[in-house]
Amino acid sequence: MARLTDSVDQHVERWLPALPQLDAEVEGVITRMQRLLWLLKRSKVQAWARQGVTAADVQTVHTLLACELSGVEATPALLAEKSQMTRAGMTSRLDRLETAGHLTRHPDPEDRRRVIVRLTPAGRAMWEAALEVGIRLEAELLDHLTPHQRTQLNQLLRALLSGVEARPD
Repeated sequence: MARLTDSVDQHVERWLPALPQLDAEVEGVITRMQRLLWLLKRSKVQAWARQGVTAADVQTVHTLLACELSGVEATPALLAEKSQMTRAGMTSRLDRLETAGHLTRHPDPEDRRRVIVRLTPAGRAMWEAALEVGIRLEAELLDHLTPHQRTQLNQLLRALLSGVEARPD
């Protein structure tokens, strides 16, 4: 049976002569994980663009919905913090999403200096459609593995992640 190869094999082979300290297995694992996530993200961005939304739109609505599900009133400042972006950047996103009818902004009745951001039914529908596309693309990515291989991969990644998460900062 022929050995499977991919673009990462070429990457590792290119760098090994220049970096003899490079562990080919470590480089292969890390680069493959990065490449797979990059390809998945690219597929999602392209599919969402066909639906008329951006990855930033989906991420912002996702964060807003997470706040609502947690019983937290979302403000532009909180959404910016959770999205790790500036308040000005978040304001631009919220302007675009409000114009599209995906959310509303209203003064907080208890503190008129604060603005409360809420998801609209149209925003929820946009998020659900984007999520459905994302779930389909994620499943398609893993279609190249048998169910047993998926389980093995999940167990290996769980072991890796739990070990990394257990390390003290």
